[in-house]
Amino acid sequence: MDQESAPITEPPDLGYHTSVAKFPFNLRQSKAKPRRGAAKVVRFPSSPETDAFRRRFFPDATLANWNDWRWQMRARIRSVAELERIFDLSAEEREAVSRHVGGLPVGITPYYASLMGLSDPMEPLRRTHIPVGQEYLRSPGEADDPLGEDHDTSVPGLVHRYPDRVLFLTTGTCSTYCRYCTRSRMVGQSGGEYQFSIRQWEQALSYIEAHPEIRDVLLSGGDPLTISDEKLDYLLGRLHAIPHVEFVRTGTKVPTVLPMRITRDLVRVLKKHQPLWMSIHATHPKELTPEVTEAYARLADAGIPLGSQTVLLKGINDSVETMKALNHGLLKRRVRPYYLYQCDPITGSAHFRTPVAKGLEIIEGLRGHTTGYAVPQYVIDAPGGGGKIPLLPDYFVGRDGDDLILRNYEDNLYRYHDPVEDDAPDVEGAPC
Repeated sequence: MDQESAPITEPPDLGYHTSVAKFPFNLRQSKAKPRRGAAKVVRFPSSPETDAFRRRFFPDATLANWNDWRWQMRARIRSVAELERIFDLSAEEREAVSRHVGGLPVGITPYYASLMGLSDPMEPLRRTHIPVGQEYLRSPGEADDPLGEDHDTSVPGLVHRYPDRVLFLTTGTCSTYCRYCTRSRMVGQSGGEYQFSIRQWEQALSYIEAHPEIRDVLLSGGDPLTISDEKLDYLLGRLHAIPHVEFVRTGTKVPTVLPMRITRDLVRVLKKHQPLWMSIHATHPKELTPEVTEAYARLADAGIPLGSQTVLLKGINDSVETMKALNHGLLKRRVRPYYLYQCDPITGSAHFRTPVAKGLEIIEGLRGHTTGYAVPQYVIDAPGGGGKIPLLPDYFVGRDGDDLILRNYEDNLYRYHDPVEDDAPDVEGAPC
């Protein structure tokens, strides 16, 4: 069966396969004409491991195919038959994939599959993308929309929770589908309650224009970098034309799971619309391949500040050693570790979630033991729309008169002179 006619469909309106002819306004082509004598093709690096995988499982794909992000999107692994052709599926994996319906389909780019363990169901990256039976269990505290985004939606696709910023959901398409996705209720399916269209974009833009308190717009989805260059050019241009929008952020996993999407043409589009910040989803040190290194470098060279967002996942990255290796690798590639998220309580995610104590243990194992740049903020995105709440190990021991008693990373105690002001309330002696 042709990949694009597979039973699991995705929103067709804004993604990589959308025809420009359907777009209801004029677009400036972002593709620059090559200079005379200049090379027309910039070869994307291909590591020996991924090249061997291509030759084994996609023998008809040329290197040019493999390094074409559109080919990668069309060739995504999406069915039991395609998975079994590549992976030694466990009985649980096979059954879980077979019974799936609705949102959050299976979708793995051939490139990203090349990084996974083919015979080991417990390999970290494989566990994040191939379903298992626990995905169909609802545990206490879980919900389809645990963060209350729908409650804070002002117009379709625009979540206005914080006073000065909004979350702009641009598309329902991702290049790969993480099984712990916060928006599993809406991504990867066409039709249904959640629609993503140009009309929706225009409603969202009109809302932003009418609310001068909005200074910061976060583009998310789905993944905004699955949208064509021309449409991204249009959307970013419209946002930056709004006087009170000071900067735009993009949340994406594409540079990590589909690095060949970071073409020279895309980079030219992004570079036009500064200030533009990018939060890249990274999970494990195994992802930091030569291909990903090139993608991150192209973005950093374009002057786009890069931060990482990592979800803490049980048995996948929940150790100090793994997180330190990931964060050091990101820093070497000019990506600043930004957030470490406690796994959101979406329905069917309990097998991914660690105790909060594990996250605090990891932060304590990083703080003081490596550069501060490698220590992200550990946060819980509070259920019910409470927003991000930072968590820290307890380094404040108490007060002794005018001194604070502080604990450092080696568990040594130190005094810091901090006299109590005369007019400060006596907290310990205050009446109930």
